[in-house]
Amino acid sequence: MSLKKLFLTLAMLLVLAASVATGLLFQRIGENIVDDWGRRIVEIQVRYDSARLQKPLQREIALAFQMAESNALRQWVVAGEDPALTPAALAEMESFRRNFRDQNFFVALVDSGAYYFNDRNEQYSGRELRYHLDPEKSDDAWFFRLVEEGRPFHLNVNPDTELGITQLWIDVLMTDNGRIIGMVGTGLELESFLREIVDIGQPGITTMYVDLNGAIQLYRDQNYIDFASIVKPEGQKNTVDLLLDKPSDRTRLMHMMADLRDRSEEESLVLSEFVSVEGKRQLAGIAYLPEIGWYQVSFIDLAEFMPLAHFLPVAMIFLATLVFAITMFYLVLQRLILNPLARLETNMQTVSDGRIPSADLPRGHGEVGQLITHFRQMANAIRNHTEELESKVRERTEALETLARTDALTGLANRLGMQFALEREAKRSIRRGSTYGLIWIDVDEFKDINDTLGHAAGDEVLKRIGTLLEREVREYELAARWGGDEFLLLVMPDDVHALQVAAERIRKTIEHEAAIDGRTVTASVGATLARSGEDVEAVLQRADEALYEAKHSGRNRSHAIL
Repeated sequence: MSLKKLFLTLAMLLVLAASVATGLLFQRIGENIVDDWGRRIVEIQVRYDSARLQKPLQREIALAFQMAESNALRQWVVAGEDPALTPAALAEMESFRRNFRDQNFFVALVDSGAYYFNDRNEQYSGRELRYHLDPEKSDDAWFFRLVEEGRPFHLNVNPDTELGITQLWIDVLMTDNGRIIGMVGTGLELESFLREIVDIGQPGITTMYVDLNGAIQLYRDQNYIDFASIVKPEGQKNTVDLLLDKPSDRTRLMHMMADLRDRSEEESLVLSEFVSVEGKRQLAGIAYLPEIGWYQVSFIDLAEFMPLAHFLPVAMIFLATLVFAITMFYLVLQRLILNPLARLETNMQTVSDGRIPSADLPRGHGEVGQLITHFRQMANAIRNHTEELESKVRERTEALETLARTDALTGLANRLGMQFALEREAKRSIRRGSTYGLIWIDVDEFKDINDTLGHAAGDEVLKRIGTLLEREVREYELAARWGGDEFLLLVMPDDVHALQVAAERIRKTIEHEAAIDGRTVTASVGATLARSGEDVEAVLQRADEALYEAKHSGRNRSHAIL
């Protein structure tokens, strides 16, 4: 055989061997890169979807807790639905209805079983009592189960056969001195909520939310949703394994869920694992949402989201370069191809390890240079996208925390925000041996304002008083809407006399500046000064007693108990 033929034969064998080896190498590298980036992307996707779900829910949950704390509702329920108190109770329900996202509410009572409801169309106005819950009816079992378990809060995806609607219900228990007397909340229209939050329409990504047992609560296909999970026995629930091909995948997912719940103190923790869904290998990402007691599960089809075919041009360029290089001397091959690829591989491994690649990448020549440029651009794009998404998640989480502690009507802190501030101030006063004061304000004849001038005027009065109180407090003090027509101020007076002066000044300010439609608005004001080492409940009780004395002495009075 001539040297020429021998060289051509050897070259063909080398090209064939190199082609096979290169194909396998690129497949392996591509799979590793796709798998690693896939895990990072699924982590970002899970965090992003979790924030999208919790943003609307946390506001509704906070409002439902405020509704459960309503004095008007509690007094009405404790009085056995006293007809004399019914108008005020219904007005309170209506006030909360207008603030809920889907503008509906429900109130269910333990003693009578009465179920009150109204929606955004106000089709039940004047007849809010829709029916009575029956412990013998399976459709009503959810209510009695929640009361039995004593959960303060629960999310329940369930159809109401009496009303003919299917919603994501937010259930909050109403208590009186530790006794459960009812349940209040609102419902989010399921189909629109799924369309807005769950079914994002992004190819290759499937998102769902499941409870602690893996029962599907939210999913784009409602046929998979496990309605009324709380009353279903194990074995009859629609769980996440309906989508999985292998029992072993379900076992791994349940172990991941248990691990996430045990590590719930680690914020934004996401675990991922490959599973088989409808015959396809998909990456499952799971996060635990302790605020609502659910898990968020996302499946990403990497073959569709990041197909290996995208790496094919790179492989072809490499092979073309290799064929050309075989005709050259070994030193030229090593200098122009092997050395740049070795450095590129090092940077690929850097990206695979989660670190930023070196800026000192080789310039390269021809196709190899294009490969390096594409890699640099791709790595920068992934890094920028990751930082942007993490920044958005961080901003939305901070916004949700602020919203949960702010009263939507007045812009002041709400009851939850004030409770956090009181606990913090009580601990600080014990630690430093300092004291603080509480000023409790109740708008006089507020019900009459609503009845005569309308609820819009009542809301305007509350807004004006909120503005006045915001003006009265110093930057290190706090004004809050405590509930209904009551406000609470956390102040730092120099002494008892300063507290009394502040309480009287606030009373006069409201009397002189809160008038509406020619009607003078007044308020009763109670104040007290915390004693050294005293707990928050005791201080609140004494402030409430001071407010009672102010009301009892004829209203439009201020009274301080030392």
